[in-house]
Formats: sequence, structure tokens, C-alpha cells
Amino acid sequence: MEIYHASKEIVEFPEIRKSKYTKDFSWGFYCTKNYEQAVRWANRGAGDPIINYYQYIPDDSLSIMKFDDMSDEWLDFIASCRSGNTHGYDIVEGPMADDTIWNFVNDYIAGNLSRKQFWALAEFKHPTHQISFHSLSALNCISFIKGEVVYG
Repeated sequence: MEIYHASKEIVEFPEIRKSKYTKDFSWGFYCTKNYEQAVRWANRGAGDPIINYYQYIPDDSLSIMKFDDMSDEWLDFIASCRSGNTHGYDIVEGPMADDTIWNFVNDYIAGNLSRKQFWALAEFKHPTHQISFHSLSALNCISFIKGEVVYG
């Protein structure tokens, strides 16, 4: 399967970096199988919008968590990761809490929204996709194809 990583630089050798802020599935190297989503993300902010293309070949011996859609389990997992907790999965795949959804998740974590209110607000948001790689073994599942500037 071909997957994409949005960046401001060509990333021939992906890395997992621990940073100040955690993401949906904790620290990892994030890609998507949704090309249009990658183009939107690459075109945010200053700098050349670069799409990095990778070939992804799954390894069934790795620990993989896959969320097929936004669910209570997905919401709890993202809330935990965004709160700074880590997990033991090599790869996590599922919907992305984009900027709008993230605001709802943040309100849910803070106790300003109930679970029922969260789902009422999140119900009509467009589908997204992300796959994150959290170990060196996971990064071995992807091979760099090319990087190119792509304006949205």
C-alpha cells in the first residue's frame, strides 16, 4: 500500500521524535493513505509543501491497533495519548482527530463535554485517516519512494 507523509522537507529516513506535545496516537511517525489529506496538511504554514511517498508492507508479527472508525474505544485511546500517556503498540491506524475534532476531544478531556455531546458534535465530520509508526520495527515496514513539492 502507498502511504504519504506531509512535511516541509524530504524525509527519506523517517524518525520517531519525542516532542513537547503528544499527538492522537502518542509520539510516532505519522502517515496517511489519503493523498488529498496529505496535500492539505503539507500546505499548512510557511515553506514548501512536500509529500513523501512510502511503500507500506504490514508485518503481522508486530503489535498493531487498528480503529476502523471513530468509536468510544478510539476516543478513549486518543484522550489518553493526548494527555501524555504512551502505549505498547508498534503501529496504530485509524481516524484522525483533526483541528475541529481535537477541540471536541479537548473539551471531553476537560469535562466540558459528555461522551454523548462529543459524538453529537463529531457525527458529521469528514472521514480522515492516519497510520503512525512507534518503533524501529514498525519503521522497517515502510520504504521511501520519493518526495515532491505539491501545492494544494
